[in-house]
Parts: sequence; structure tokens; C-alpha cells
Amino acid sequence: MTDKSKIRLRWRVLAIVGVICLFGQLPIKADWRAGASSIDITPSHPVRLSGNSSRAHESENSAMPLQAKALALTWNLDAPVVMLTVDSGGIPAAMRTEVLARVAAAGWKLDEARFSLHSSHTHGAPMLPGAQLFQWSAELTSEEKTHAETYAKELTMRMTEVVINALNAQQPAKVDWSIGKVCFALNHRLKIGGQFTNGFNFGGAEDHSLPVLRVTDLAGKLRVIYSSYACHCTTVDLGEIHPDWAGYAQKELELRFPNIVAMTAIGCGADQNPYPRNELKFAKGHGIELAKEAVRLINLPMKPVTGPVTCDAKKVMLPFDAMPNVQAWRKRTLDKNNWTAKHANFFVGQAEKNIIPAALPYTVQVWAFADSLLTINLPGEVVVDYSLRFKKQFDPTRAWVNAYTNDMPCFIPSQRVWEEGGYEADPSTNFFQQPNRFAAGIEDIIASAVAELVPAGYKKKR
Repeated sequence: MTDKSKIRLRWRVLAIVGVICLFGQLPIKADWRAGASSIDITPSHPVRLSGNSSRAHESENSAMPLQAKALALTWNLDAPVVMLTVDSGGIPAAMRTEVLARVAAAGWKLDEARFSLHSSHTHGAPMLPGAQLFQWSAELTSEEKTHAETYAKELTMRMTEVVINALNAQQPAKVDWSIGKVCFALNHRLKIGGQFTNGFNFGGAEDHSLPVLRVTDLAGKLRVIYSSYACHCTTVDLGEIHPDWAGYAQKELELRFPNIVAMTAIGCGADQNPYPRNELKFAKGHGIELAKEAVRLINLPMKPVTGPVTCDAKKVMLPFDAMPNVQAWRKRTLDKNNWTAKHANFFVGQAEKNIIPAALPYTVQVWAFADSLLTINLPGEVVVDYSLRFKKQFDPTRAWVNAYTNDMPCFIPSQRVWEEGGYEADPSTNFFQQPNRFAAGIEDIIASAVAELVPAGYKKKR
């Protein structure tokens, strides 16, 4: 370089420095805008708690508050995507539809495919009309039904409010993610004497991955930590309102980082239980373990999440197995098991009117954040085989699989679990008002629908 060239370069550098000094720091381009909000959803009146059928009375006590939290993300001029996490046993699709309608009425027309609603499936949350309708062997009293309906209306309003607040709070942001690992989930399908029962299967299928999404403002200040883990929220059965380990995880993160919003979704954990369990200290310990791993991840380099976000959904029909005839249903009404008898009593009437459905409508949802992150959202209580399959089928370094999302129809067994039998494959349908177990092959139906929605760039490992 000649002396004259060096002088010209020096003047250019000085000119740039002068502009920065005169006008301040050059602006950072922000492709993302993000907003988050949280709201208390703890009931103010007695309610029946979902999950455990042995509890025969309403709960009037709250051991720990329940919360709903929303994260809204918008890439440049695209439409927003919204993730809503709820401390609930399971939000039925009808309530989700009502929330979308109310959000639209408030001026935010949110596309259905761009809205994901994640239930934590804690067994310490109120029952909701339309979910696990046959959970108890005896009918609810009129007062208990009224309390459940009242809470459902209140919850719908609060979910709507928190989504709108998140959308309105959007500001320029950076979004990153990474995958860690926590190990308190344990497969609970234990084979004893040729039968599968609920126990501790230390050699069973499991998925200990912990995907974590981090949202910061442009100055690097932390705003949101959103994570997902494949495990039931069933560490404790207090008979009181309680969000279990997911609630403790969020509480721990928000204590460490005041003013952030910590969110927790559930992966394919229908056959995964927390271990150890049955004591409150274990629920707290599991939550803290998850929070520590999330903190470790956000303090390391993370992968940028980029847009645009492609959001698709597809409804498929999952066929039920061959149905009993009317006579068989009537015979079941005499069963000594109260739940079996109650289930049969309902379907006798349905069979006589010939209105028993032959299949379950089931909608899968896939989001692709450009080529940086793939999220797959599945309704219901989905066993871990689905997560393991999709991570093998697609790029595991970019795949994030959630269950308990957008609806709560019943357990969704894999083909392996269907063939083995046990609670997830058969008797669990008694609690969900489904007429029968599924027919063989529903795993491939769901997997084909997901594969149809996943962009080509994710279908081969990098």
C-alpha cells in the first residue's frame, strides 16, 4: 500500500469515528420484535383438581400459585407467532379457539397455525369442562360443575389477556436457543408378570434433552427463558393447587433474574414420571435442576434463531379399534370397576343412536424458523417414542418436540406401546370419553402428517 493510500484510509477511519462521536453509537439492526407477559390463574373458589381420580372432593387451598405466560415473536414485517404456556392439566381445543376469537376481537388477528398453547399437565390444577370428562367414577354435583364452568370462563379471559399483553409489549430483540440435558424423567412403564404397570423402568425409553430459548433486548438484557422437558408434572399429589416441578423451575429462574418471564412446556412425557417423587422436596429439587441447566446454557454461546417463521398445521383422523356392539356395551355397564361402568353407560346411548365416532380428529403443528430451529407440536399425552423418532428422522441439533399442545384428547401411544398394551394403550381411554383404544398404525399416520409439513432442509442431517 502506498503512502497516499494509507493516508486516504486513515482519513476514512477518522471520518467514521467522527460520525459515531457526533451522533452516538450506530444502531443495531433488529429483525425480531419480542414481547412477553405473565398472569395469575389461581382459582379464587373451590374446584375439583384434574389428574388423579382418587380425589373425591373440591380443593379450597393453594400451595403455590398457577400462572399463564405468553411470548410473542415477530420477524420483520411478518405476522407474529405466539407461544402460551399454562399451568393446567390440559386445555381442550374449544378453549383455545375461544382465546383466538377474543384476541381477534381485540384487534390482533392471530392465525391459528401461528398460535401454540402448551399445558404443563400438572395434576394440581382445576379440572376443565371438555377434558378428562370421565375422570371420576361418580357424577359431579351441580355446584362442582358450576365451579368448573366458572373457572373455565375466568381462565379463558386471563389467557386472552396475557396473549394480548405479550403482543402489545413487543420491542426489538435477539432470540437464541440451545439444547441441554436434565435427568429426572424416568420411564414408568414397568413389565411385571407379562403386564405393563406404572412403576420405575430404569431401562425404558427416555428423552432427557432440554431445549432452551433465550430472548434478550438489543443491549443484551435477559427478557425471557422458555424451555421444554419430556416429563409428567406428577411429583406430588397434595390435594391442593400446585404447579409441580414446572412451577418451581419458573419460580427459580425468576428469582435469579428478576423481571424476566420464565416459561415451561412439556415434551413427549406421557410415559415419563419424575424420579424420585411423592415428596414436595423432590418437586422443588427437579425444578431447581432444570433451572440450573437453563442458566448454564444461557451463559454459553447459543445459536441464533432466525426467520421468517413458516407455520403449518394438518388435521388427520386417528381410527379407533373395532367397536363393541350395543349388547357388549350393556354388559360393560355391569362391570365392578366404576369407571368402566360409567364409560359404558355413556356409550350404550351413543351406540343405540349409531353416533359413536370411528376416528379422532388430530391436528399436528410444525414451525420452521428459517433453517435455524424446527418445532413440532403434538396434542394430547404423547409417549416418548414420538420425540425419539422425529429427532432421528430430522436434524436432532435443530429439532424441538412438544406434546400437550393445542388440545387434550387422550393418550397417544406409539405402535410399540400399542402392541405392548398397558394404561397408555387401552384403559386410559375410560377417562377421556373416547369410545375405544386406537387401531394399529396411528404412529405412522401422525409421522406422515408431520413429515409432510417439515421443510426439506430439515429432513437430512447436516
